[in-house]
Amino acid sequence: MATTDRQATTLALAHALSAAERGLAVIPLSRSKLPALRSPHRDDPAPSPCHGACGRLGHGVYDASSDPDRIRELFAAAPWATGYGIACGLPPHHLIGLDLDVKTGTDSSAALRELALRHLFTIPPTVVVVTPSGGRHLWLSGPPEVVVPNSAGRLAPGIDIRGAGGYLVGPGSRTGQGVYAAAPGTAHLAPAPCPRSLLRLLLPPPRAHHPVSAVAGGHGQGLVQFVLAAHEGQRNTRLFWAACRAYEDGIGPALVTPLVDAALHTGLSEREARTTIASAARLTGHRP
Repeated sequence: MATTDRQATTLALAHALSAAERGLAVIPLSRSKLPALRSPHRDDPAPSPCHGACGRLGHGVYDASSDPDRIRELFAAAPWATGYGIACGLPPHHLIGLDLDVKTGTDSSAALRELALRHLFTIPPTVVVVTPSGGRHLWLSGPPEVVVPNSAGRLAPGIDIRGAGGYLVGPGSRTGQGVYAAAPGTAHLAPAPCPRSLLRLLLPPPRAHHPVSAVAGGHGQGLVQFVLAAHEGQRNTRLFWAACRAYEDGIGPALVTPLVDAALHTGLSEREARTTIASAARLTGHRP
C-alpha cells in the first residue's frame, strides 16, 4: 500500500474513533464511498439476508459500531479504507441525513428553502458536512420511536434522505472525488432535532387500503387499516404516521384504542404502541 493510502487509512480511523466518542456508529469505507468490507455471502449460491447474524464482518451498515475496539477490528480487516460511514437511525442521535446534491442540475438548497417556507419550519444550527462536489449533508436528530426511511428525490429534486439502514460519509473521509469536511463553525455542534413539519414530510405516505370496521368515520378506518398492513420494520413508522394524521384531523382521541389494537395485531407491545401514539400527539401539538 502506498504511503499516502496508509496515511489516509490512519486519518480515517482517527476520525471514525472521534465520531464514536460522540455516540456515532461507524464503518470503514473505500474510496468509492462503499463499505470497504465485502459481503461474506457474496459467493453463496442463494444468499439470504443476514445482517451480521453469522458473526462475520462485511454486512455494510449492520457492522456499524461505536465501540473503539470493534472499530479498530473493522479497519484492521480493511487496511485499504480511506473513509468512514456514519450509520443513521441508531441511538443516541437517531441520525437523519439531508443530502443536498449539486450534480443534478437543480438547486437543492433553494428547494429546501421553498419547502421550509411552505411548511413553516426552520433548519436549526446543526452539523453540516461539505462534499467534494460542493454539496452539503445536514445532520438532524429524530425521535427514537420513529423510523425514517431512505429516499432519493422524494422530498424534492436533488435532496436525498439518509435514514434507518443508510449511512453518511463522515467528515475527514477521503474518496476518489476528494475530502469530506465539516463546514466551518459546525463541527462542534450536536445533530439538531428535526423540525416537526419536516419530519412528517420524511415519513412514507399511506397506501390505499380497503376499509375495516367503522371507527371515527371512513378516514379513521383507513388509518387503522394502514397500521394493520404494516410489516416488521415499518410498524412504528406506520403507527406514528397514522396517529399524526388522526390528531391533525381531530379524531386522535377517538382513534387511540383502535390504533393500539391494530398495533398489537402487528406485533408491537401495548407500551410501544401507546408511547408512539403519545409522541405523535405531542408532535402535532396535542396532549396525549
